Amino acid sequence: MSATNTAPRSATRTAAGSPVPEAQPPQLTGRLKLVLAVLLVAQFMLAVDFSILNVALPAIGDGLGFSLADLQWIATAFALSAAGFTLFFGRIGDLVGRKKIFIGSLVLLGVASLAGGLATSSEVLLVARVAQGLATAAATPAGLSLLTTAFPEGPLRQKALGINGALMSAGFTTGAILGGVLTELLSWRWAFFINVPVALAVVLIAPAVIKESRPTVRPKLDLPGALTVTLGLLGLVYGLTQAGEYGWTHPHALGGLGAGVLLLAAFFAVERRVAAPLVPLKTLGRRNVAWGNVLGLLAFVTETSLVYLLTLYLQKTLGFSPLTAGISFGVLGIGTVVGGLLAPKVIARTSTLTALVAGGVVQTVFTAALLFLGTTTTASMALLLPATFFGGVGNMLVIVGFMVTATSGLPDREQGLATGLASMSQQVGITMGTPIMAAVVTAATAGAATASAVHTGVVTAIAVNAGLVLLGVVLAAVFLRPARPHRTRAAEAAPEAAPEAA
Repeated sequence: MSATNTAPRSATRTAAGSPVPEAQPPQLTGRLKLVLAVLLVAQFMLAVDFSILNVALPAIGDGLGFSLADLQWIATAFALSAAGFTLFFGRIGDLVGRKKIFIGSLVLLGVASLAGGLATSSEVLLVARVAQGLATAAATPAGLSLLTTAFPEGPLRQKALGINGALMSAGFTTGAILGGVLTELLSWRWAFFINVPVALAVVLIAPAVIKESRPTVRPKLDLPGALTVTLGLLGLVYGLTQAGEYGWTHPHALGGLGAGVLLLAAFFAVERRVAAPLVPLKTLGRRNVAWGNVLGLLAFVTETSLVYLLTLYLQKTLGFSPLTAGISFGVLGIGTVVGGLLAPKVIARTSTLTALVAGGVVQTVFTAALLFLGTTTTASMALLLPATFFGGVGNMLVIVGFMVTATSGLPDREQGLATGLASMSQQVGITMGTPIMAAVVTAATAGAATASAVHTGVVTAIAVNAGLVLLGVVLAAVFLRPARPHRTRAAEAAPEAAPEAA
């Protein structure tokens, strides 16, 4: 992994031939603060949408006549479109302009949320969820691209990505809390309506404060690559959701996973042959891009699915209400905010690799501590609350480290691709985590739903979760090179090339 150099540079070029970012201001200007606020509000809202309906599913089922077996499609319809189309829309942003895609997708999100809140049939609600997922798939990489191009590499971008990561993770936790509060005090429909004024405010303000961003040379759209990667991701996500619902041997799970693997293999074959590939294999072959996204995928798989596991534990083993269980995750949310604010300081004083490894170790230790959760409320909460707080801090160090790693050392023309890949890792990780852990719980409980059986299944899945976090630590230590120390101003004045991304 290349160093993220924070000192001012002379007019030079990287070894890859791209211009080195100009010297940046030592602190955020008024305009940059406004740009950051607009982008962060949008990203927070998108993160909330991933979890806000989880607690509300039974109420939606009662209100619109969903069968118990079909309730999962409320979440699956959103997850399929959000994860499957992220990379495709990331490239579309490069073609037509990231600002246009960002604003247009938020318009779609507002309309879809209004339609979902007003839905009087299950069919209308599912269409609204698909539209929400498509809006998320477009807005997430566009917003992240606008952020990385507005803030040059260095401490300002690290700070912006740190706050973005903290709010993104906190948004997932907030969604679980907010969904319970709105459903219990008002109606499940407000879990949709709450998006409308926020989306409207961002759409009205964004055109005046955000500058358009697109590569100097307009790339061509690789339709065969876009089709195979989108269908491949749809197959994988569908197969994983079916595995979580029915088990790994279910025909739908096996069919989806098999089709997804074959289509992704076809995607890589296409990318080797087309003149303007959707994902240039040279870029994907960069150590920081490839391994950074692997680490990001593991980070989102583990922490978001831990929320699902602990929701099961709190409600099925300890007997908490949905609202009380949701509020219990407030401590995790605080931990992610603290981690997001701490991460840029850790990176600036040490290196991105240190943040990745240290954060992964902290997350592993405190996830493993949850293996000692029992069946009594007082003792269990005395362990769960501090463990989720410090686990959230560690997870956010990894997430910010992943974002910095996966988007550094690349020219502006590749930022749409880099942020599209990072957004895809985020979306797929969030989508994959819950069905994977649900399948582990199902296997460990053999279908039993008693409090003790759920406790056994959750503890088994937590062990798998901690193992995946530890795997990320090992991968980072083995495959990513430590960042080089920051150079002095005198050294920067020397006409040498900037470090090339590994």
